[in-house]
Amino acid sequence: MPTTAKNGGAGQSQQHRVMLYSHDTFGLGHLRRSRALASALTAQNPNASAIILTGSPVAGRFTFPEKVDHVRLPGVTKLPDGTYVSQTLGLDIDKTTSLRAGLIQTAVEQYEPDLFIVDKEPTGFRGELLPTLEWMSHRCSTRCVLGLRDVLDEPKALAAEWARKGAVEATERFYDQIWVYGPRSVYDPTQGLPLSAETRARIHWTGYLRREVTDVAETPDTPYVLITPGGGGDGRAMVDLVLEAYEHDPTLKPDAVLVYGPFLSGEVRDAFEARVARLNGRVTAVGFESRIESLFAGAEGVICMGGYNTFCEVLSFDKRAVIVPRTVPRLEQWIRASRAEELGLVRMLDEARDGMTPQTMVDFIRALPAQNKPSQSGADGLLDGLDVVVARAAALLAER
Repeated sequence: MPTTAKNGGAGQSQQHRVMLYSHDTFGLGHLRRSRALASALTAQNPNASAIILTGSPVAGRFTFPEKVDHVRLPGVTKLPDGTYVSQTLGLDIDKTTSLRAGLIQTAVEQYEPDLFIVDKEPTGFRGELLPTLEWMSHRCSTRCVLGLRDVLDEPKALAAEWARKGAVEATERFYDQIWVYGPRSVYDPTQGLPLSAETRARIHWTGYLRREVTDVAETPDTPYVLITPGGGGDGRAMVDLVLEAYEHDPTLKPDAVLVYGPFLSGEVRDAFEARVARLNGRVTAVGFESRIESLFAGAEGVICMGGYNTFCEVLSFDKRAVIVPRTVPRLEQWIRASRAEELGLVRMLDEARDGMTPQTMVDFIRALPAQNKPSQSGADGLLDGLDVVVARAAALLAER
């Protein structure tokens, strides 16, 4: 990053402030991506700092680098009918959103970030970012970036969603750049969106965000397959199928390490725990592992859902993987998994094509050793995302 001073004369080291917004109404993806970005950006400059604004209820269970902190926004929960409620405050959703919006703007006014990176939602949860974006557009020189994962949804559904939220107009008006955290050769998440030519000229494809083992965790001494449904909130079907496979075939090897994720809980998890116990050590399970990178690094292979962060870990640790993507409420994971399978990076277990039977899962696990590793299909050339983000941030801030 540049070395001119923010509040001082020549010779002082630049004290850049980065703020990242991660709305996090469900799952871990947005927070984990923001954490990776904040870590990379602050590592480049000993005087830089970063704050992540997040609604994740498990943010406090992660460790953050010395120069990265987080502000927990009041959490919300999505109900089966698609509506939202406050997690704990007893407020209606409008008042909760208003409270979150006020906290966001206060944080921006007090912290005065040089760079504001918004994850996925141009207007924020229920438009909560709009007052802050409007304020910044008139009163400060903060550079604003919209960060998009490699796949958002199938184009028709995405266009309808962005139209409903006013997201195209917000993107055109408030954001200096759009960073896509994936390679253009794999997928264009903005296809189908009516963005102007001027706005499309501000899009930069970074590549995937490489992951590393930063906090070492203990791993089994014997070979294992890692089973991870990400945050776990929508992982019931995949976990059930894996357990059925080990129940169906007593000779299935290697053993499995299952990480439920923090959102797979209650009676569903209790029932899974009872089944794991009956497998007599062939499957071991933990609820949540903030240092899951170590488990990826030591695994013989991976059975997972198709979330962005998990996919980055599969590529980064060069693991043979079978992805079992969800298809509701959006097709994001299926699109990512099917495109990755086309490129030879992973195999996908597709319910419509392969069938979700215990024997199918047994066959996929047994076939893991014969799969190519992602590196054999060029995965190393897809993982420059963090380096590109650091360079793009430096260029943006130099323009100030």
